[in-house]
Amino acid sequence: MLKLPGNCMTTAMGILPHKEINAAMEVALTMDIPFWPQLPGYSFYEDMYVQVSENFPGIRLDEQKKKLWLDTNAFYEELGAYAVHSEEESTFTLSDAYSAAFKTFLKQDLSEFAVVRGQNIGPISFGLKVTDENMKPIIYNDEIRSFMFDFIARKINAQYRQLLDVHPVPFVWVDEPGLEILFGSFTGYASDLAKRDFAGFLDTLEGPRGVHLCGNPDWSFLLSGLDLDILSVDIYGNGHIFTRYVDEIKTFLERGAIISWGIVPTLTEELNVESVDMLARRLEEYWSYLSGRGIPLEVILDRAWLAPARCCLVNADGAATVERAFHAVNQISRQLQNKYGL
Repeated sequence: MLKLPGNCMTTAMGILPHKEINAAMEVALTMDIPFWPQLPGYSFYEDMYVQVSENFPGIRLDEQKKKLWLDTNAFYEELGAYAVHSEEESTFTLSDAYSAAFKTFLKQDLSEFAVVRGQNIGPISFGLKVTDENMKPIIYNDEIRSFMFDFIARKINAQYRQLLDVHPVPFVWVDEPGLEILFGSFTGYASDLAKRDFAGFLDTLEGPRGVHLCGNPDWSFLLSGLDLDILSVDIYGNGHIFTRYVDEIKTFLERGAIISWGIVPTLTEELNVESVDMLARRLEEYWSYLSGRGIPLEVILDRAWLAPARCCLVNADGAATVERAFHAVNQISRQLQNKYGL
């Protein structure tokens, strides 16, 4: 495992509410670990599900209705053409049409940053969200599911290699909001099969392996079942649950993995009732709980990143609250770094 630097460095989710590329890029570059922004307000093709669908056989888009689905017959008809081009890197790289910001990010001077980051929707979430012509999630089709896991892994690896061309320490984390649903009670895709599929998928990824989600999944599986390098958690919303997994967190941190503590809310009404001091104190209370149960505080700090709790596109003030949240994350980081001599 590559030991990534911790010490309360800051990063954030990839999705931003901005509608202008340069403004979004400026905000993304304020983080210690910058990222290329995804801008669904700028274009339908910036939606994280749409972005990864480029060149996926059988995928159909309706930009006017903002719909994405898979035509099963077309999937099989287009597999041959896909196979012809499947060894070409361009089949899996993001085109300008599907990401206005990625190539702009690659052109930035990133030399001052210790780490840089990309992101990509994960196969569990994509497979649960995207349906076929009968409104059935494609994750339930065994053949399409197997293809999908391989396709998305190739997408992630292509993005990682592009980032590696411009920076020595990149990674691409996997956005997996669907993992919360996966470990619920629904049937059709057994959780033990899902765990094997997802673990096998992660094994094919190049570079540090990270998962981000805002929900509340099976934390034991994520902490101890996947050999992750990074786990990004909505601590503001789920910290009281997450921190109960003391043994798993201890093992996770002691083997050198990073927890990204999403402590700052991005919803206007939530952020308005908080302050930097209040949020820092809440985070330290979680750390105190863990340190009181056998995880040394120095280990927690050494393996900690800080982040906003989640992305947010629904605030009435557009990007203003999100920018405030980014600023607060950086303030909390500097405050804790000064306090603990990091």
